[in-house]
Amino acid sequence: MTATAKVHNTSSTVVLDGGGRVTLSGAGRRRILYMNTCDEELTWTTSHCNDQETPRLTVQNLVFAEGNSTGETVEGGGGGAIFARGGRLKVVSSRFTGNRCDGTGPDLGGAAIRALDQSGDRPVYVVNSTFTGGRCSNGAALSSIQVSWTVLNSVFSGNSAVGRGANPARGGTPGGGSGGAIYVDGNDFTLSLDGTIVKDNKAREGGGAIFFVSNDRSGTLKIRRSTLARNPSAGFETAGLPGVFYLGRGTPSTSGSTLK
Repeated sequence: MTATAKVHNTSSTVVLDGGGRVTLSGAGRRRILYMNTCDEELTWTTSHCNDQETPRLTVQNLVFAEGNSTGETVEGGGGGAIFARGGRLKVVSSRFTGNRCDGTGPDLGGAAIRALDQSGDRPVYVVNSTFTGGRCSNGAALSSIQVSWTVLNSVFSGNSAVGRGANPARGGTPGGGSGGAIYVDGNDFTLSLDGTIVKDNKAREGGGAIFFVSNDRSGTLKIRRSTLARNPSAGFETAGLPGVFYLGRGTPSTSGSTLK
């Protein structure tokens, strides 16, 4: 990619299908794909841009490689491969490898995907996809604020949250370092994993696999038919949940799964 591809807000349905033959590369220099219903440069089409129903963006059968959003400041940055605010995002049968975002920051993340404000608070779907070699302050694969996720039959491996100081940042630190694979924050949202493998990811602070914080403790985490293994948390994690730091409603729901 010689420039970041941008989805204009006048679009209704956008499907990017690589047919299993296309790799989009940011060459380690730029973000690959950007959608933001609150960005007036992409045409502001409603007075409620944060809950706009469209565009509905689907990416499928693609490889996203070496995207890099380091230095991007719009909406707080993040999203080395894909940044999506508003509308709807779905990811199907795609591979994300070697993506990057800023290495410090208490609430910045998503080396592969950063998502904000999905329409109707419906979840981002990630299906049959793979995330490897991501590196970011937090959430070295997926990161969001106040967004739900449904992750099905996917693999997260070898991703690293490299920030330092957690969130809120400890005194004298820049903050970050949580959610080796997944970092989610907000109030009432859900994260559901089904048939998914999360292995060999790491966090410099909390949640080598998953960092989940529901500020008002209304959010829920569900893990079904999944394996979480060898996801070290160098700083902290929740007792009895290897690789996971969880603050939400009750305890996470786990069934047919292995956490070790």
